[in-house]
Amino acid sequence: MSPALSLTADWLRRRFVPSGAAPAVYTSPSPPAPVVPAAVLVPIVARVSGMTVLLTQRTAHLRDHAGQVSFPGGRCEAPDASPIATALRESREEVGIEPAQVEVLGRLPDHFTGTGFCIAPVVGLVTPPLDLRLDDFEVAEVFEVPLEFFLDAANYRRETVVIEGLRRSFWAVPWRDYYIWGATASILVSLREALSDL
Repeated sequence: MSPALSLTADWLRRRFVPSGAAPAVYTSPSPPAPVVPAAVLVPIVARVSGMTVLLTQRTAHLRDHAGQVSFPGGRCEAPDASPIATALRESREEVGIEPAQVEVLGRLPDHFTGTGFCIAPVVGLVTPPLDLRLDDFEVAEVFEVPLEFFLDAANYRRETVVIEGLRRSFWAVPWRDYYIWGATASILVSLREALSDL
């Protein structure tokens, strides 16, 4: 089935029927210890013109992942009942997406990063209109990418970098002037796999 014909809210719901826990994904050579629990919302916006994925660009002064493209999200805090609660809370705080606008579809595999985070990606179907209110300390801008773009494997590539003499590879999926890489790109790979008919 072609992605353009299948991208409906009902189709997405069917792809995320609850199932057993998926294996974790490591975006670094080995899982660091200890890890910091975190969660992100993978917001699929149900636009009349077609499904999009909302992403943020972090501000340049942040201690962790400064200037990178990411999903709304952050560290789990004690009052959060679950990673889903964390993802919804952080999305409201960072970009103004209200929890009532989000239909949680399911979770992708946890992603461990080289910076010590264990990220739980929560996929949510977001109903417009969006009255976005950016936390200008953390978020420089938001943008949306057609979901269909992220479902095309040809848009992904593996890249390598040498850090302290060690060669490390990572996923990258550039879009227009944005360079999406690392954990965010790896989560998008998991999303593509979850929505793939293969």
